[in-house]
Amino acid sequence: MSPELERVSGLIREVADFPQPGVLFRDLSPLLADAEGFRVVVEEMAAHGADADVVVGIEARGFLLGAALALRLGLGVVGVRKPGKLPAVAHRIDYALEYGTATLELPEAALRPGSRALVVDDVLATGGTVEAACALVEHAEAEVSAVSVVMELAALNGRGRLAGRKVRSLLTV
Repeated sequence: MSPELERVSGLIREVADFPQPGVLFRDLSPLLADAEGFRVVVEEMAAHGADADVVVGIEARGFLLGAALALRLGLGVVGVRKPGKLPAVAHRIDYALEYGTATLELPEAALRPGSRALVVDDVLATGGTVEAACALVEHAEAEVSAVSVVMELAALNGRGRLAGRKVRSLLTV
């Protein structure tokens, strides 16, 4: 691991028993607040996003990463949202989390059929959230060119749910 990514790793805070007992939450807020750390993450993610023509960021930290990455790559950005946040919904999907269930929605008229989307999030855990976002992209007749995350929690095997997809994580724990 490069010294820059080692520094980035040190900026990620671990929060025990959040959002429920037994879960060790990885909080990227300190990393996102650090200008140099944020720059390193965006540059590293950009190095593998050249074959996309739109970035899809997953609520909420994926929005921050996705917007910065889209700007760096000269692409548009689409936010995949939690329910009740969009005035017009193209499609919605329910999925399982490691500690419950959730729903994501894709805004209407945001993705063009045939477009190539780089799906971005902060952490890949069990893979349910990223898998759901990819399904939304494909329901819009767009293609998932790759998935990019800052951190992958290898023990939860989220990558296994994304078999056949190009997945890049900057850090794996």
